[in-house]
Amino acid sequence: MSERKVLQKYYPPDFDPSAVRRGRTGGGKQKTVRLMAPFSMRCNTCGEYIYRGKKFNARKETVNNDDYYGIPIFRFYIKCSQCSSEITFKTDPKNSDYAAEHGAQRNFEPWREKEEDKAPPSESDNEEDGEEEEEIDPMKALEKRMEEAQREMEVMDALQDIRTRNARFERVDTSAVLDAIAQNKRPIEASTESAPETHEEDEALVRKYFPKEPTTDASNSENPADEAAPSGQDSSEVPPSAASLLSEATRQQIQSLPPPASVTRPPAKRRRGPNALGIVRKT
Repeated sequence: MSERKVLQKYYPPDFDPSAVRRGRTGGGKQKTVRLMAPFSMRCNTCGEYIYRGKKFNARKETVNNDDYYGIPIFRFYIKCSQCSSEITFKTDPKNSDYAAEHGAQRNFEPWREKEEDKAPPSESDNEEDGEEEEEIDPMKALEKRMEEAQREMEVMDALQDIRTRNARFERVDTSAVLDAIAQNKRPIEASTESAPETHEEDEALVRKYFPKEPTTDASNSENPADEAAPSGQDSSEVPPSAASLLSEATRQQIQSLPPPASVTRPPAKRRRGPNALGIVRKT
């Protein structure tokens, strides 16, 4: 019987660890391992069902020239417990599972079910699911019928509005519409025609009360009496003063103001000449 739990071992003085040969661990060499079936399968030869977790003495090897993003893939060889036919399967790093390769087939593949769940359901599937829900839950069926009735009422109201609008448009007389548009345009045209006349009247009033000051020019006559009166104003008329243009209340406010105080100018400063400091500078 061999020793167990040896804590100390004897090494002779002439021991050379570099002379010890290492065992070969080639990639293609098969190793015998004890494992359990990773998935439930059915033998293709005899039809025997192999449940998941059944123990086998399997041969393990590394698949040459095949990996998944640098992850090595291993192949396992087992024998059917009924007919002893060879069954092979290998690791599947992509789906984190095992894939049946030869001699048997899987009963179901879980990643395919996930893909089917991710795929959008078709219209026929939605209709079937809705019918099943209605059969199971009568309240949902009642709610669905109420929603359909409300939708139909909204559609009928919209159609009725469209019909009344079309009927109103058909009853409208085009000649009456054109006459109404023409009547609306007449006041606008009259206002645009009267605008130049009012502008001319305003200009005449401005020239009457605010005449322009005469400009002195060498070409004009020296006597101001010879100058002609401004156009639109009689020479006998006297232009109004600025005080006459003010209202009575404004004039009273101006008269009530106190007279401005007299401003006293500061005395003139003495000029600082060359003799300001008392030193007489001889010239």
